[in-house]
Amino acid sequence: MTTNIEVGRTPDFPSGAELTGIVNDDPFHSALIARLANEIFAEARGGPALGILPGSGIASPGIASPGIVAPAATSPATTPPSFAPAPPSPLHLVLPSADAVDAGFGVPVASAAVPTAPTVPGAFTAPSNVTALPWVAPETVSPAVSALEPAAASRPPVHPPHPGAERATDVASSPHEANGHPGEPAPFGAEDSYPFGEPRYAGALAFRHHAEIPTEGRYGAAATPDFYFLQHGGSRKAETRVEPQPRSPQAPAHHPAPPLSTFDVQAIRRDFPALHQTVNGKPLVWLDNAATTHKPQSVIDITSEFYSRHNSNIHRAAHTLAARSTDLFEGARDKLRDFVGAADSKEIIFLRGTTEAINLVAQSYGRSHFKPGDEIVVTHIEHHANIVPWQLVAQATEAVLRAAPVNDRGELIFDKFVALLGPRTKFVSVTHVANALGTINPVEQIIAAAHAWGVPVLIDAAQSSPHIPLDVRALDADFLVLSGHKVFGPTGIGILYGKAHLLEALPPWQGGGHMIRDVTFEKTVFNHIPEKFEAGTPDIAGAVGLGAAIDYLQRVGLPAIAAYEHDLLVYATEALATVPKLRLIGTAAAKASVLSFVIDGYAPDAVSRHLDKHGIATRSGHHCAQPALRRFGVETTVRASLAFYNTREDVDALIRALHLLPRA
Repeated sequence: MTTNIEVGRTPDFPSGAELTGIVNDDPFHSALIARLANEIFAEARGGPALGILPGSGIASPGIASPGIVAPAATSPATTPPSFAPAPPSPLHLVLPSADAVDAGFGVPVASAAVPTAPTVPGAFTAPSNVTALPWVAPETVSPAVSALEPAAASRPPVHPPHPGAERATDVASSPHEANGHPGEPAPFGAEDSYPFGEPRYAGALAFRHHAEIPTEGRYGAAATPDFYFLQHGGSRKAETRVEPQPRSPQAPAHHPAPPLSTFDVQAIRRDFPALHQTVNGKPLVWLDNAATTHKPQSVIDITSEFYSRHNSNIHRAAHTLAARSTDLFEGARDKLRDFVGAADSKEIIFLRGTTEAINLVAQSYGRSHFKPGDEIVVTHIEHHANIVPWQLVAQATEAVLRAAPVNDRGELIFDKFVALLGPRTKFVSVTHVANALGTINPVEQIIAAAHAWGVPVLIDAAQSSPHIPLDVRALDADFLVLSGHKVFGPTGIGILYGKAHLLEALPPWQGGGHMIRDVTFEKTVFNHIPEKFEAGTPDIAGAVGLGAAIDYLQRVGLPAIAAYEHDLLVYATEALATVPKLRLIGTAAAKASVLSFVIDGYAPDAVSRHLDKHGIATRSGHHCAQPALRRFGVETTVRASLAFYNTREDVDALIRALHLLPRA
């Protein structure tokens, strides 16, 4: 007997009733059944009508936005015939899209009758077939308001930052305020629990309805500006795959750029509390962004709120906090999918960072594919994390590591790179932006050249991800890695992107819980991706914080960030030329964010310590790129690296301090 669940009444489940619409071909999933029963009985007690079941992927049709109807058939390998879905009826369970879920929680803001944006030289414009968007001049933003914070009237309720703390005074109140949840309807169940459907934390919604900074998704297919580092970012090219595979019809669209007129560096700086301190009696000037970036308040708040409100292990549990935690974790995966332009969230693997991600590919792919005499190609300007893992697997498999040379400006000599490719080449792994020099490698051409030989390519995007829009499908990248702390997120979290068919074919790298489907003492059946590569308990809070950082970057817009930083880099490069005896290391025409230099007569460490006395944070040393620096005849340099919250005043402070170096 089959029972469909109607909205607005208590379902009647006779003995032996069956459930339709079970997701993931798993009708016996204990967590799903437990949450479903919990909700039904709550409704029977007079609770709210059936709604979102957090973590289950099931929602009622009451959500006012399109859903995806549960599959009409399930896998016979995992679903007994008695659980085959009944023919469709007007009332059934639906699987909501992300937009549907968001629409159920968001508070829409009415579009004001404001003028459309004026024409600004150098600004991006939407195509003529796109409806004009509300526009607010940047100077109208209140100095006391976050660059990404909505007006008080549209901001959703938030929690106090810690127990006993006062709530924000600009949060609109409601008749019900209890349990630290202003503006929420009266909860049912535990006194300190949200109703089902709540687990969208306040910080995520806080970015959704901000009229002053248009989001990229609100534009049509606007052309990407022709900055030297964005020349391939605007459109997808025809595919040239190592192993041709059909693309997912659900692949996210490539987001165009927002107007540059919305970029307000001072408003952005207000969102980063660490920037507002003194060091050695001087205002902090943070120019060590290539090592790590500071975090916006939204990332700090959301990470803290996770531990104070939602902390639980993910998956495999029926209780509410586990559902919240799972939703937040998997929601972060979806955000990373969009950020890199992947076709499917399962292509995103959460790891500790870029280093672990490269090691995973080197060990899993290399040990299963490399044979004696096979060759791995990198460039001469790689971080050690993209050299040492390949050396280790080369030693284990008797493969050979080859490095493509660079010229005196630090640019890849492309003809010589191509000459290294051949029938023995089995893998190419290259940096997108060199961490010690700032050189931007021509990764699209590198990938195309390697694919002509049927060779997969990994892109190290640790240094490019905070500065340049990424699109793995436009590039046709096979693998891409990045670190959370380089994109204004927490430390200890990062991702590996891999094409689904390549990841599915790879053996696991580590064993443990969650990455298995079945274990006996004779054998183990491994899970599918992404779980296959996520053994054990992940950094859940780190992933949630990384998702918040991606929210922040997406709202500002990577094209706008890249354009602003380009101008700042040009200004800083010209300013450094005024410092006597200073030699810039790495002068590539295509360059991003990094200024590496030496000054005759001064040790780089002494220069960096001198700058610190003036409140200026730079890095001295070999920057984990010894082969790159030795190519230029130096062992160490001073490295000043820029981010989108730096200003010309920061550069001026650096130049003044360098002119104050004691005479040698």
